[in-house]
Amino acid sequence: MKKLILIGAMVFAVSGCSWFGGDDSSASGGADAAASKAAISAAEAAVKKAAKVGGEWRDTKKKFIKKAKAAASKGDHEAAIKLANKAKAEGEMGYQQAMDEKNAGPWVF
Repeated sequence: MKKLILIGAMVFAVSGCSWFGGDDSSASGGADAAASKAAISAAEAAVKKAAKVGGEWRDTKKKFIKKAKAAASKGDHEAAIKLANKAKAEGEMGYQQAMDEKNAGPWVF
């Protein structure tokens, strides 16, 4: 029981006590224009790398990167970062999928 209380107190202390008027930008990571721009650039690089090996997924560039750029231009940097990170992950998975299937042949039964 004492361990549970101690863990709870540590989580509360580490969380920044935002319930009591703490600075939200430090608790949430302070998503800003530079961070969203960097996330979008990283996503575009991952998608470009996947496209070079034929592993670009259909909706990644058209849907997620486009929406991330739109959110960033509206000032919603948290949404932009979230969408860009999703696009980056899809780019990385598309690249890995293409590499895994590079030498695949027909199934032999």
